[in-house]
Amino acid sequence: MKISFENPDKINGKLTIVVEEADYKDDVEKALKKYRNRANVPGFRPGKAPMSMIKREFEPSVKVDTINEKVSEAMSKYITDNKIQMLGQPLTSDSQEKIDVAKDAPYTFVFDVAVAPEFKVSLTGRDKVDYYNITVDDELVGRQVDMFCRQMGKNEQASSYQPNDMLEGDLRELGADGSVLEGGLTIEKAHLLPEYIKVDDQKKLFDGAKAGDVITFNPRKAYEDNDAEMAALLKINIDDVKDHTGDFSYQITAINRFVPHAVDQELFDQVYGKDEVKDEKAFREKIAEGLKEQLKGDEDYKFLLDVRAHCEKKVGKLTFPDALLKKIMLLSNKDKDEKYVDEHYDDSIKELTWHLIKEQLVKAQDIKIDDNDIKETAKEAARAQFMQYGMNNVPEEYVDQFADRMLKQENSQQAILDRAVDRKLTEALKKVVKLNEKEISVDDFNKMMQE
Repeated sequence: MKISFENPDKINGKLTIVVEEADYKDDVEKALKKYRNRANVPGFRPGKAPMSMIKREFEPSVKVDTINEKVSEAMSKYITDNKIQMLGQPLTSDSQEKIDVAKDAPYTFVFDVAVAPEFKVSLTGRDKVDYYNITVDDELVGRQVDMFCRQMGKNEQASSYQPNDMLEGDLRELGADGSVLEGGLTIEKAHLLPEYIKVDDQKKLFDGAKAGDVITFNPRKAYEDNDAEMAALLKINIDDVKDHTGDFSYQITAINRFVPHAVDQELFDQVYGKDEVKDEKAFREKIAEGLKEQLKGDEDYKFLLDVRAHCEKKVGKLTFPDALLKKIMLLSNKDKDEKYVDEHYDDSIKELTWHLIKEQLVKAQDIKIDDNDIKETAKEAARAQFMQYGMNNVPEEYVDQFADRMLKQENSQQAILDRAVDRKLTEALKKVVKLNEKEISVDDFNKMMQE
């Protein structure tokens, strides 16, 4: 088998493979013998059918499969042995002539290969990269304390209405004379949040209201621009809202007020476990410690973004085999058209550039990922997910089980692997480059990230 590779412009490669009869003949014969041994041909015992009959029936397809397998193996080996950094899969070239295996060998296969542009990027102590340290101050800790208090809070019955209270009562539609409309709407145990009424004169009707009071208000006026909210209150279809423009009476049967949990031992135990924290000072210190650890992930993420921008600037604009890559992209997105490829191509090239840069950085720092790295990364993701729901003292066995479930999901495996690489690369690069450390508040940091 003869293989040649042309790459005059360094990015558009053409791989030519010439297959001779000797390259596939023995394998075809072996495959046909297996077919003969398994074939159930009427009039012949198993394995005794004439080889001429077996060849006539199976040789063309066996020959095609064998040649394709040989070509694929040879191509893969050649690319690996010659260290060709290929982008995507090789595509059959437009210059490929139709191959008729009914004719004698040789057969010539031609493939177009997208080759990564050649460049070098490295980082040293001369490279200066920003690193933002998010300040964990009393205000930020206080916000977290308030969040825990609200998470552990409860609803209590109140005697009179205050803003943000939820009312429960019976709604009755009224006629023009102010009496209950016969055949009108009646909604028992209707829940109402006056604070969300946008029209002030309707909202003020509920000021200081008490259980047992009857308030007359107009839902149409109260929710003048929100048919959906009015329909939800009256429990009707949104198309029927237009038929109910009059007043309603609302007899309050209960006033529910949400009361945040007190900052006490019960709260400490619920957040961090029994007797892990003994007083408010230790509680706030524990929160500050957790916030610093939690925000470290955000700090490192921003650092890696800045490393990326720094490296992209050093590398400059790279030249890619655009026409070939667009063709590969189109074939990889069979449900999309050329317009989609054109619209998303620049973003794809930007991500591809960073991927190639990161490959060099990972190699330079000798980053290796093992099963333990992947498991720890999955557990980090699991803890972060639990913390989103205020669950800070989840037993390790549950974190472990949740991480195992994540690793079994195909759609999350690659993301966890990528995150594991990013974690180790970030830690390594923080020791390589010169860090330009900056203090920043969490609000300013979030604003910076949004921009």
